[in-house]
Amino acid sequence: MPTSILSGLKPISTLNQGILKPAFESLTLLSSHPLTSPSRLEHTHSLLLDFCTTEKALPQGQQLHARLLKSHVSVFLATKLIHMYGKCGSLLDALKVFDEITERTIFTWNAMMGAFVSSGKYLAAIELYREMRALGVELDACTFPSVLKACGALGETRSGAEIHGVAVKCGYGEVVFVCNALISMYAKCGDLDGTRVLFDGIMMEKEDTVSWNSIISAHVAEGKCLEALSLFRRMQEVGVESNTYTFVAALQGCEDPSFVKLGMEIHGFVLKSNHFVDVYVANALIAMYAKCGRMEDSVRVFDGMRCRDCVSWNTLLSGLVQNELYSDALNYFRDMQGSGSKFDQVSVLNSIAASGRSGNLLKGKEVHAYVIRNGMDSNLQIGNTMIDMYAKCFCLKYMGRAFECMPKKDLISWTTVIAGYAQNECHLEAMNLFRMVQVDGMAVDPMMIGSVLQACSELKSKNFVREIHGYVLKRDLADTVLQNAIVNVYGEVGHIDYARRVFESIKSKDIVSWTSMITCCVHNGLPVEALELFYTLNQFKIHPDSIAVVSALSATASLSSLKKGKEIHGFLIRKGFFLEGPIASSLLDTYAHCGSVENSRKIFNSVKQRDLILWTSMINANGMHGCGSKAIALFKKMTDENVIPDHITFLALLNACSHSGLMDEGKRVFDIMKYEYKLEPWPEHYACMVDLLSRSNSLEEAHHFVRNMPIKPTSEVWCALLSASRIHSNKELGELAAKKLLQSDTENSGKYVLISNIFAVDGRWNDVEEVRLRMKGNGTKKTPGCSWIEVENKIHTFMARDKSHPKSYDICLKLAQLTKLLEKGGYRAQTKFVFHNVSEEEKIQVLYRHSERLALGYGLLVTPNGTSIRITKNLRICDDCHAFFKIASKVSQRTLVVRDANRFHHFERGICSCGDFW
Repeated sequence: MPTSILSGLKPISTLNQGILKPAFESLTLLSSHPLTSPSRLEHTHSLLLDFCTTEKALPQGQQLHARLLKSHVSVFLATKLIHMYGKCGSLLDALKVFDEITERTIFTWNAMMGAFVSSGKYLAAIELYREMRALGVELDACTFPSVLKACGALGETRSGAEIHGVAVKCGYGEVVFVCNALISMYAKCGDLDGTRVLFDGIMMEKEDTVSWNSIISAHVAEGKCLEALSLFRRMQEVGVESNTYTFVAALQGCEDPSFVKLGMEIHGFVLKSNHFVDVYVANALIAMYAKCGRMEDSVRVFDGMRCRDCVSWNTLLSGLVQNELYSDALNYFRDMQGSGSKFDQVSVLNSIAASGRSGNLLKGKEVHAYVIRNGMDSNLQIGNTMIDMYAKCFCLKYMGRAFECMPKKDLISWTTVIAGYAQNECHLEAMNLFRMVQVDGMAVDPMMIGSVLQACSELKSKNFVREIHGYVLKRDLADTVLQNAIVNVYGEVGHIDYARRVFESIKSKDIVSWTSMITCCVHNGLPVEALELFYTLNQFKIHPDSIAVVSALSATASLSSLKKGKEIHGFLIRKGFFLEGPIASSLLDTYAHCGSVENSRKIFNSVKQRDLILWTSMINANGMHGCGSKAIALFKKMTDENVIPDHITFLALLNACSHSGLMDEGKRVFDIMKYEYKLEPWPEHYACMVDLLSRSNSLEEAHHFVRNMPIKPTSEVWCALLSASRIHSNKELGELAAKKLLQSDTENSGKYVLISNIFAVDGRWNDVEEVRLRMKGNGTKKTPGCSWIEVENKIHTFMARDKSHPKSYDICLKLAQLTKLLEKGGYRAQTKFVFHNVSEEEKIQVLYRHSERLALGYGLLVTPNGTSIRITKNLRICDDCHAFFKIASKVSQRTLVVRDANRFHHFERGICSCGDFW
């Protein structure tokens, strides 16, 4: 009876104490029965050890071992014990049993080798194999799979090849499971050629499914998916039966969008083969569709599964997160909770990531609570992901706590929390944490340095950037990516010389290196240098990307170089760039800044999918050129197409109204912004409204608007009011505005110049001198007037009263001739706009040598009659020059286009496009 009980035991999915207990009781009875033979008792122990091995029931296995120690343990049972301990993960017990065996069989050696492999001690397994060889132990076919697996895990191709030779020598080279182990070993060592030679040469019949699975998996593991799928197709052609592992391997080979149709074919084949019920194949299908970006199909497979395991849920969650379907991921995570499935690390990580990337702080906190309740908060990877989640949800308080509560922190922990502070405008906190990293002597990687550089950039601290740069050089961390970032940050803090030095020191410059330096030049007012770098790219055979093109267009816009703008436009067409997104917006903006609003409209009309930035750019282009009514009409068309405006759109629209004197329309736009779109105005919007009211001579209304502003008026607001007070001769309001402007925090030179000019108009030269002394004391310098003109692909620059140009004499002569003609046409120099305490004659000479007039004189001198002349000035054009250019356009019969600091002036036949409202 006891034997029948033991013989009837079968492995079950979970350890069942109800079966084990009577089994051990029966073993006790059997051991004490006088008629029980030793062979029968040994067979019974063997059955129970097999059961413990299958179920990984280590305590019960140890109990059996204790029973056996009371009597003599045969080599057969000792080998069974080694095998059991190896499978149950108790390597020390297995080694102890092995060492106590004096007469070892090949099965004993194989069992011990298998125990080493099961415990991940691959080197020990290979050393044991070598000991067997040294002792002359006769090998069998079962020796090779274990040692070959160890070689594959370590990437020991040479040792594996030697063992391959021994297997062939021993006559086991054509044994199917040995061949499969060899194929797997060569594949894991990255030797696909060896794998294929073995498969093609030794497996003559090629009817073994495992062999086909091994060779297909090997190709997939090495990224040779097309070859893997070809093998799968060939397997079907020769009639070898596929199993679960075949389909899983083939589907893994389809995890690329270009192979999705093949994946769908395999899906159909699986359905016909009735393998769809297999959870492993279903999981592979979910993963394949997710990797190909077809989440609808992935979800359809998941929803159709009768039985799901934890891998099914995790695969779906990972796919949803990878495809940015964060809300769906959180919904399925909730369903997973409701299904009673147990979460593992992967489930939790996906839910945390989805919470962070969707900005769902509440859900993130829920998952955090689950992590703490289930004792998962000590997991390093979960802790790091939690920090990132709180950073993405802008919850720095909890981010800091999560970081502090981590029992163990690694480089990723520190890098993540520093990045979190840097990205959430807590730049000093990021710097302080980095100092802690330095003090503790921890290793630092380029990613952490990148976050610290971001903090330095926002702090605008040149000293911090130099300090980090020095640290990078000392630690020899300067790879190309980090050097590019350093160039970029030096540019952002205005350290152009350092940026140039770092750029020149980069040995292997890539497109990012060049783009960083081009952008650096653009941001620091060096557009000519930026374009020179852009054109240099061709010499090094580096193809510009969209960012480099946008930077070059920005430089072109800064120079108002229409010819350069057209050249870059042609380059974009030749190189096949799509004129959409940032490129289209930048090109439109460039044409607008180069004075060709017609070309801007052509670009705008050619784009089919217009985003908010493009609409805003076109509204701004119309505003710059005095087409306020067109800007308003464009805004209406934009809203009719359900494009929602933002703060910048309304700022462009208000500027357009201000430049065109559309006071009522501007007030209406301001109200629409506040009440219809619920956008709280920025200081810039208030300043624009004051400018609009002031220019329209509604000074009292403007003053009332300033008094009732919900925020403290900025210096820009008082500047607008002061400028209008001067124009419209309102001394009382001008005095008030000047007083408020002097009390403001800003040390911008513009406010001092404006106040000084107001005093100069009234002849208050002592006050003028006092303002200038104050500027000198503050280290504030007046920006000198500068104008430039492009002729024959070259930029010619002129400063006020400049005599440095090679054709200076001819320019002055041309201007003198022109001025005489203009005086006949009614021009009279308005010396009241010269704010210097000098004689009337000297004032006239000052006016005659303004930078924009020098540029005009050169343009008239070197360009053919009848052609347009385009001039750019860094400051606002003065009233006298405005009058001069109007009459000059009529006398010279040319179109004169002047872009000043605020807008464009198109002078034609004695009329300006601004309507004298600027």
